[in-house]
Amino acid sequence: MADEPAKIILGDTAISAVERTARRRWFGRGKDRQPLPFTHCQNCGAELTGPHCAQCGQAAIDYRRSFRHVIVDVLDSFLNWDSKFFATIGLLIVKPWRLTNEFLAGKRVRYLHPLRLYLLASILFFFAVNYGAKGLRLEPGKISEKNRTVIAAAVAEKRDEIEAELDKENLSAEERKKAQDALDYLTKPSPAATAGAEEQPSPTITPTASPPDSGKRSYGPVNERPFLVFDADTKSSTPFERWLEARAKEKMGEHGTKMGLFIATLFSNLPYMMLCCIPLFAFVLKILYIRRHIFYIDHLIYSLHIHTFFYSAVMLIVLATMGLNRIAPPTLGGWIIALLWILFVVQIFLSIRRVYRQGWFMSTLKFFVGGFVYMIVLFLALAATFFITLALPAS
Repeated sequence: MADEPAKIILGDTAISAVERTARRRWFGRGKDRQPLPFTHCQNCGAELTGPHCAQCGQAAIDYRRSFRHVIVDVLDSFLNWDSKFFATIGLLIVKPWRLTNEFLAGKRVRYLHPLRLYLLASILFFFAVNYGAKGLRLEPGKISEKNRTVIAAAVAEKRDEIEAELDKENLSAEERKKAQDALDYLTKPSPAATAGAEEQPSPTITPTASPPDSGKRSYGPVNERPFLVFDADTKSSTPFERWLEARAKEKMGEHGTKMGLFIATLFSNLPYMMLCCIPLFAFVLKILYIRRHIFYIDHLIYSLHIHTFFYSAVMLIVLATMGLNRIAPPTLGGWIIALLWILFVVQIFLSIRRVYRQGWFMSTLKFFVGGFVYMIVLFLALAATFFITLALPAS
């Protein structure tokens, strides 16, 4: 019996040693092995008893040291590169509802803060979206021979003015050569058009009027229509329409020549739009569960978690799709991808049911009603983002 206290003390010491080893950072130093750099707080002068001041909360960190240590602290404070980060991400993907329930129950020290987790996932997601959008090319369709002839004639007629404008741009020799080659290409008629020039007159792309009673204009087949059309003879009836037409010409180009740049700018504004939509989604949840008397902040926490799950799951599914397209047969890959998307929707549904703890019928009803309402909110937010992008001056 005399040895029992000694065994308990030795056992507790061994367990503490194991826990300190398990909490060791990736960068090779354990948190508990670092002695405090100061005996008193540099901010308020209170005596330090731990890594943070008990009076003002300032961390006991000495920034006057090697750059390697500073970088380690910055990474640790922003991303928490330890088991907390991976535990949060893993639980978010496997059981997103449990992460919300744990956080609301007060068990928060093991997980990243919901806002920090959302910002990290949002940055990665929209970086991938913008990277993918750069690969899009809004190119016009194949130009018919008759339109090509008219374009060549129009460019040849204005070539002197175009070259004078190019001279004012102070282009480099390489850029000037590319512009010259483009003009030569546009003014050179195609062989087919040259061969048939003597047989058929040069057509025009001027929109032909429909029968007098229709009052509409016809622009021919779909593959021959311009991307954007601003009729010079059509006067806008209101100041808003005139302003909208002027902004569209400036941002998208007279014939859609700047459409790619406009869409890239629109994509760059989407992260701000989604950040504003999160409180709106929480408000939709507040209305759906108004009889449950749940605090709005609880809905906001769930909203942050479920949006983070959306970003993370979509990125993982896209990566899985890219991998399956390379290594798996098309049929098998298609079934696996479809299964992943089904699981994605099921996870969102289960998260609603298990966070708000209602029956299957009410959870299903609110899942579809809330989803429909939130789709309307997203549509309105996207429309607002479109007009804001259109209204903002070009940078």
